[in-house]
Amino acid sequence: MAATEPDEPRWLTADEQRCWRAYRDGTFLLLRALARELEEGSGLSLHEYEVLVRLSEAPGRTLRMSELAADVTHSRSRLTHTIGRMEAAGLVVRVPCPQDARGVNCALTPAGWERLVTAAPSHVASVRTHLVDVLSAAQLAALGAAMGAVAEHARDVVALG
Repeated sequence: MAATEPDEPRWLTADEQRCWRAYRDGTFLLLRALARELEEGSGLSLHEYEVLVRLSEAPGRTLRMSELAADVTHSRSRLTHTIGRMEAAGLVVRVPCPQDARGVNCALTPAGWERLVTAAPSHVASVRTHLVDVLSAAQLAALGAAMGAVAEHARDVVALG
């Protein structure tokens, strides 16, 4: 194959295009199904559910807002809006960070914990139905490894930008 000019795009091969489209379509449809079922079953969005999960796993069920934004891969602005809705619903509270007067922590409330406990079984069943049980163990492991590599690369790119 001849050397390409620096400005010339590296077009996807037919196989690469097929894989890209399968990933794009599968991801979109999977997240749409999970979001719909979670919303119908619990009234939570996927983003709200993920915030509750991350807070539930943190020491004292509390995280600094900047750490929470990084954990849930939200922009700080988007997270602020999500937390505002969740705070109004009594699921979380924002409190000053004791280690840094400029920082703000987000803490899970008892109502938020109860909402998570109620929502989790059906959400996990949806993840199992629409992803885990659709794939073989080898496919699931390969998917996890592949998306881990993509996420690591993307985090590096975002950190540089």
